[in-house]
Amino acid sequence: MPLSGLAGGLIFAVCALGALVAWFSRNRSPLVQDEDDPDYHHLRSEYQSGVGGGDTRTWKVPKDPQEYARLFVPKDKDN
Repeated sequence: MPLSGLAGGLIFAVCALGALVAWFSRNRSPLVQDEDDPDYHHLRSEYQSGVGGGDTRTWKVPKDPQEYARLFVPKDKDN
């Protein structure tokens, strides 16, 4: 049974909208570094499900390797 013209048009519109969202998400400008805090990197990760869902997270990470390593040491760890 062939799809009616309305159903075919609706499927095409949803696919076109998904392609536009993916295109504009891909061309987003990178995260600008915070000049007020030169001791940290600002990182961003993005997840796009391809169906309109997704998530963007940002992290502030110290540039100093020793300070960065201390983030992974448990708080209750003795010296």
